Amino acid sequence: MVKHVLLGDTGIKVSELCFGTLVIGPLQKSMDIDKGADIIIDAMEKGINFIDTAQLYKTYGYISQAIKKSGMKPVIATKSYAYDTKGAEESFMQAIKELAVDHIDVFLLHEQESEHTIRGHTDALAYYTKRKEAGDIRAVGISAHSVDAVFAAARMPGIDVIHPMLNYKGLGIINGDRDDMEAAIKLAHQNGKGIYTMKAFGGGNLLCEYKKAIDYIKGFEYSHSTAIGMQSTEETDMNIAAFSDNKPAVNEVLSNKRLHIDYWCTGCGNCVKACAQQALSIVDNKALADKTKCVLCGYCSAYCPQFAIKIC
Repeated sequence: MVKHVLLGDTGIKVSELCFGTLVIGPLQKSMDIDKGADIIIDAMEKGINFIDTAQLYKTYGYISQAIKKSGMKPVIATKSYAYDTKGAEESFMQAIKELAVDHIDVFLLHEQESEHTIRGHTDALAYYTKRKEAGDIRAVGISAHSVDAVFAAARMPGIDVIHPMLNYKGLGIINGDRDDMEAAIKLAHQNGKGIYTMKAFGGGNLLCEYKKAIDYIKGFEYSHSTAIGMQSTEETDMNIAAFSDNKPAVNEVLSNKRLHIDYWCTGCGNCVKACAQQALSIVDNKALADKTKCVLCGYCSAYCPQFAIKIC
């Protein structure tokens, strides 16, 4: 079984392995609701009580269906790009309604880049904090690919939880390298922040080095949990085995995931502008991904008006 720990000073107890829902939703696998819900239920039955989602992912329906079918209520962390009070309220109400829950455990400002971007979301953070004081949210914080944002959040008393990018090669980390991110997370951990990391496999690029990637993230002492996207019960079993110090049956098919751009791409450039990793460009009027930069987050697909981008 997966070990459960306290998420920093939040008082929230979570599994060391967090179920990342991005991969089952419309930005990636686009599973049938019942099929995706059943995979979540299987994970919860095996001890995973922590689920990561976001307004962008459009995966609330999978989680609510899993709760409805199983009767189990996991710890749910969600995220929003909202920066003002109106947007924050809309994102909160949407989460409550679509998840069919009476509170949100962790609400994060999505993909913060620095102290300046966090300050730019002051009104949204204030709204989530107000909801926390009312008991509607248990903890607030940020997600970040950026070292600068993690250092800034580590020093902010109003931030309870940080969801940073971390993997053994430092793939996808912005404004620094792996050592810099480790230092920022260490400071946050020492200041009582709840830490759950993301992109242990660099968006799929390190799956061919599964054991090395897992051993690194498991051995990093300043994280409480790690969010990993899982698309099948086999993937869940593999990751649980790894986190339980058993020998996982690594499925080599996992290493073949890639960003696919369909032939009907019009080269509009929306995805290029949205890519924080600068991994996309327009070549011959079509989008092209640089495999050395792409972390397979799938966010770019949300900006494609032609629905031409997917991870497969």
